[in-house]
Amino acid sequence: MSFQTLNYPSHTLISYVNTPRTLYKARSFESFQVQASPPSSIILNADESGKFPDNNSNKKLHGSSNLASASPLVSQASGVGIIGGASVDATLKFLRKLVELSSEDDDDDDGGDSLPFVLCSDPVLNKELLAYDKSYFHHSGRMMKAENLKLDSSPIVHKIRNKRVFLEKSGASCIVMPCHLSHSWYEQVSKECSVPFLHMAECVAKELKEAKLKPLEAGSPLRIGLLATNATLAAGFYQEKLQNQGFEVMVPDKATMEHTVIPAIEALKRKDMEGACNLLRIALQVLLVRAVNSVVLASDDMWDLLPQDDPLLKKCVDPMDALARSTIKWVKSCAEKT
Repeated sequence: MSFQTLNYPSHTLISYVNTPRTLYKARSFESFQVQASPPSSIILNADESGKFPDNNSNKKLHGSSNLASASPLVSQASGVGIIGGASVDATLKFLRKLVELSSEDDDDDDGGDSLPFVLCSDPVLNKELLAYDKSYFHHSGRMMKAENLKLDSSPIVHKIRNKRVFLEKSGASCIVMPCHLSHSWYEQVSKECSVPFLHMAECVAKELKEAKLKPLEAGSPLRIGLLATNATLAAGFYQEKLQNQGFEVMVPDKATMEHTVIPAIEALKRKDMEGACNLLRIALQVLLVRAVNSVVLASDDMWDLLPQDDPLLKKCVDPMDALARSTIKWVKSCAEKT
């Protein structure tokens, strides 16, 4: 199998994308290389200034006289553009879900790649998102808006929007952001976007609606719990999308945030996994006793705390799963039109 190799300044991130098994390897060197087997599945990493390489620049391809043959980066009508967020691990986790689900739904027997994608990963944006989230963390259970905390999110919005434009120019026909916090600025980032831009919370809300759930208490509304960090809860987009589908949204009260959720995150940072897991279980149980059908666990760190066989996980919804499934549905719908 042949690979295309592009050399860019910054880190080296080598992607081997071949279904049904997918392997990811990331290494740091002085040059940045992207290796992808057709169809174009490419991972791009920004330099320290937060800029991505210009795919029209005069770079050389191994085995090719110029880069023109590699532009656009994704030529398929179903190419997916992915904007990385605060956590590289969460982004790669989503990517693995996406490729594995794509493989499961692929009816071809040729063993080829079933989903072309371009992934933008920016270490500068990672740090800024983490710093923004941390600023909320220090305000305990108070659901305060960014303007009340005097937080300037304009640099973050600018970087995410630039990545969205870059992905459009790279040939992506659909864009996703596997990052909860980044959706705080979805409206600003997606404005004037020329291709479908899936919203993770909307994907979750639609799947729950399609599940045709029944209220746990007679005469009561359908209740969905929501557990996330302060910054995600304060942004309110999960609450809005769920309420638009007719659900009553239950979030942790101030006492639960201060005595279980926040301490769980603190324990996680101290590498006290057992303590963080026990506190998370308490927070989930507090929501479940309020007669919620399911709990949207909108935090990748929290989700990874519980063992996969934990009974509480059966009552939880992973937004990353919903976004990956919705992306696959979109890809399949594109294939049916062609």
